Amino acid sequence: MQQKTKLFLQALKYSIPHLGKCMQKQHLNHYNFADHYYNRIKLKKYHLTKCLQNKPKISELARNIPSRSFSCKDLQPVKQENEKPLPENMDAFEKVRTKLETQPQEEYEIISVEVKHGGFVYYQEGCCLVRSKDEEADNDNYEVLFNLEELKLDQPFIDCIRVAPDEKYVAAKIRTEDSEASTCVIIKLSDQPVMEASFPNVSSFEWVKDEEDEDVLFYTFQRNLRCHDVYRATFGDNKRNERFYTEKDPSYFVFLYLTKDSRFLTINIMNKTTSEVWLIDGLSPWDPPVLIQKRIHGVLYYVEHRDDELYILTNVGEPTEFKLPPWACGFIMDTNSDPKNCPFQLCSPIRPPKYYTYKFAEGKLFEETGHEDPITKTSRVLRLEAKSKDGKLVPMTVFHKTDSEDLQKKPLLIHVYGAYGMDLKMNFRPERRVLVDDGWILAYCHVRGGGELGLQWHADGRLTKKLNGLADLEACIKTLHGQGFSQPSLTTLTAFSAGGVLAGALCNSNPELLRAVTLEAPFLDVLNTMMDTTLPLTLEELEEWGNPSSDEKHKNYIKRYCPYQNIKPQHYPSVHITAYENDERVPLKGIVSYTEKLKEAISEHAKDTGEGYQAPNIILDIQPGGNHVIEDSHKKITAQIKFLYEELGLDSTSVFEDLKKYLKF
Repeated sequence: MQQKTKLFLQALKYSIPHLGKCMQKQHLNHYNFADHYYNRIKLKKYHLTKCLQNKPKISELARNIPSRSFSCKDLQPVKQENEKPLPENMDAFEKVRTKLETQPQEEYEIISVEVKHGGFVYYQEGCCLVRSKDEEADNDNYEVLFNLEELKLDQPFIDCIRVAPDEKYVAAKIRTEDSEASTCVIIKLSDQPVMEASFPNVSSFEWVKDEEDEDVLFYTFQRNLRCHDVYRATFGDNKRNERFYTEKDPSYFVFLYLTKDSRFLTINIMNKTTSEVWLIDGLSPWDPPVLIQKRIHGVLYYVEHRDDELYILTNVGEPTEFKLPPWACGFIMDTNSDPKNCPFQLCSPIRPPKYYTYKFAEGKLFEETGHEDPITKTSRVLRLEAKSKDGKLVPMTVFHKTDSEDLQKKPLLIHVYGAYGMDLKMNFRPERRVLVDDGWILAYCHVRGGGELGLQWHADGRLTKKLNGLADLEACIKTLHGQGFSQPSLTTLTAFSAGGVLAGALCNSNPELLRAVTLEAPFLDVLNTMMDTTLPLTLEELEEWGNPSSDEKHKNYIKRYCPYQNIKPQHYPSVHITAYENDERVPLKGIVSYTEKLKEAISEHAKDTGEGYQAPNIILDIQPGGNHVIEDSHKKITAQIKFLYEELGLDSTSVFEDLKKYLKF
């Protein structure tokens, strides 16, 4: 029976985490697939359509349910003694807050994922991988499956969990805060669970079951941040481990994804602008993979499956650009179709919260709608738009305390990223909550180069349009000041990783807008980094920043905004930089060079200015370890907050007292 078509388009680059890059040079022959291979996969339709402005959430694709807090302090977690039951008539928010305030501080150190499978929930509790029956997940009644301490790692935590279809095995990827290296352990589930095997440097991994009801684990191997090899393995009496795919192009990386109905495993080969997908039949995982569409420069696509139908999510303007395999029925859908018809619920637009909505136009602030934040009832969430130099309206999300008065005298913390088509993170963090409670205004600038407004929003802020993101950031800050939110002497800016490009560029172009800046693992030396092809990410990053080694236009354009290249003798805001000793993504060398050059420029400016000049503080805090960004580092959080309060001359006593409710000092 012909199925009713429900189609939509998504760009793959926003759907899959950037977990690895390809670098393997070894040639691997692929098969010429005969028609009988295609016929084994019995699909009724092959769908293709488009929906540019919306994209799936990574968390949805990962099929993880909300996270759980845990502590590595104790080997075996125990139920808290003297724990008083919460009143039945207490509302949900008060219950959560009471639990946060009364539980030991150690329970808020690291966040772990949970996965539901069958009738169980799998998660981390203490230093153990555990599972509990779904209905007992919150009752501390669980079965210990594996003790992470056996791996001899320093404060290990579980990064990802996958359960075999029939629950004979569970695989968990384990890593530490100070390194991106990971180990995948395979636990055989029985009356006495035991570790069956372990694999180092695993990136993505998924389970399927073959024709003989044998569980097969597919996984990708990551080396030097580059992910290019795909393996498959079996366990028990019929142990087997083989590499069956190697990507040859160093600018691509490989990522595995299991369709939401677990029917097909997809091998996604992609860079920033182009992708290629190979399909593995979940019922015949030992058969050669089937190519959906050969990679075409500028074409991103992604494959889903439901009810014997393939859904192709792509950024192409005309669906007919895809050559359908002989086993698939072709179907072209009107690209103006409503994305709400999506059968996977992947196309909900990623938007900031909309409790208060404002629109900025022609120099005025117009309130459209407004009501209280239904969760905390203590803070306001504002939506504003700033007009950039070219007239483009740039969205902002602003948080501040409901009862705040005279906002112009309140401290302001700006957040920015603007790269890779990724949304600016606005997830809850304790330090953000306590800043709002202490009177701070938090502003998130969704500048071009990010992904909040779709593919074009990213395209308008990359390569030779990177300066658009800087113009957007400047417009956002000036708009905030113009609308009565803080003032330059109380304005601070924070950014991490690639967000450091725009933050550093703003310090060079408009330092008078800021009082202080905090940067974490910032990308500051774009030109020299992109000219060094020996670095692990340079080749993959060419589509984002350009190729200054071979393209003079790209080289000259990067010189216009690169933070390191544009340092000059002038007054700068105070800057606190957190860097990591063995960071492979943003090498320490570039950060150190930037810091030294910045200090030299400030010293030169101080000499020219004469006596009485108060030079800004430039602090470089080098942390041990090889991770890129450590979100939950309490040492980092407290150092950054201390720096901001000192630079603005504020009393930090109350904010640190509030932080103690969440963080272990």
